[in-house]
Amino acid sequence: MKTRQNNYFNTILYLVSILCVLCASVVNSPAQDYKTLKPGIEYAEVTKEISGLKVNMNLLRLDLTKVRLDVHHAMDAAIGTEKTSSIATRHGAFAAINAGFFRLDKSPFLGDPAELLFIDGKLLSDSNNRRVALTIFNKRRHTEADIGEYKVGVALFNGKDFVSSILTINRERKPGDVVVYTPEFGPTTLTDEKGVEILVHNKPPAKSNSVIEIRNPGGNSPIPKDGFVISMTSAVSLDAEIVHALTYRPRRIAFAPLFGASDKAIPRGQLEDVIAGVPQLIKNSKIDITWQEEKSSKSFVETRHPRTAVAKLKDGKFLMITVDGRTESSGGIGLQDLAEYLLSLGATDAMNLDGGGSTTMFVDGKVVNHPSDKEGERKVSDAILVTPRKK
Repeated sequence: MKTRQNNYFNTILYLVSILCVLCASVVNSPAQDYKTLKPGIEYAEVTKEISGLKVNMNLLRLDLTKVRLDVHHAMDAAIGTEKTSSIATRHGAFAAINAGFFRLDKSPFLGDPAELLFIDGKLLSDSNNRRVALTIFNKRRHTEADIGEYKVGVALFNGKDFVSSILTINRERKPGDVVVYTPEFGPTTLTDEKGVEILVHNKPPAKSNSVIEIRNPGGNSPIPKDGFVISMTSAVSLDAEIVHALTYRPRRIAFAPLFGASDKAIPRGQLEDVIAGVPQLIKNSKIDITWQEEKSSKSFVETRHPRTAVAKLKDGKFLMITVDGRTESSGGIGLQDLAEYLLSLGATDAMNLDGGGSTTMFVDGKVVNHPSDKEGERKVSDAILVTPRKK
């Protein structure tokens, strides 16, 4: 009898312990913090103590079968800056976060993306380094988002003949550079007169020959709306080679992305939007902060800053997160702590985007985080927009 009572008592204890574990898991589950704002868009505000300091975070958890993602540059150009909230409002987006790193100075090249940028299949900025990037492809019923490392340059072709791969795109031309300028860059190349510039007009029909105009010396040339400009300093040894290749029996002159070594291939026809960050935080459900390979710095990784990041989750959803910092109410976060937190939320792959004063989250008509600049929301280069899919 006593043995039966003990077994009964042990069974009750076991069931109670199981119930306690389940209750604890519910209490600690981040899911309870989310509010559904629109179908496929869940939002949460989280305050946690991380490494001894209170940290405020804003999260968007997205169902990519119910929303689409898009990258847009400030003023829909290749250079320049604009507030994240303004970019989102202009495009009718419900939510947005700031995205890539960019040139922040008082030069005419303010807002020049620091790394890789594709928008609507157009290459607006190439990559100097092999850095982590988010690729987006909006299909009819869902959006595919992937995170991987890419290095992309620019190749020049005359018809099917390869001309040169020593090119960059939509950047300030420096000694030794060969730069392609597209209409998205602006009305002119903003270059000095110490170079050679080839204006390419690609008029329809598509198979007709290109019309070129060579300016030697040339600078600040107008960029054809139906073509582009190839600009190089006069000291570039490839001047004669490129000019000869383009002027001897000129055909259809074009440039194309030239993909270098990368850990993931982008399928043809699925190159819509690509935005680079630095560094990778999580890969294949493991923390893997590749700051050395991406030519970042240890101090950038370890110092507590405001941060913006994105992650793919185990359940197939997509996460956007901003972390406030540099204030008494929120201490910012290092990337190891950020990666650990994202992993706890179920991240399988994650990457860091531009942070600091740029960190901004816009939701339903207002900025919901607290940007750290004294002036408030900073103008940035580009943003990732969230728009509900039409039924």
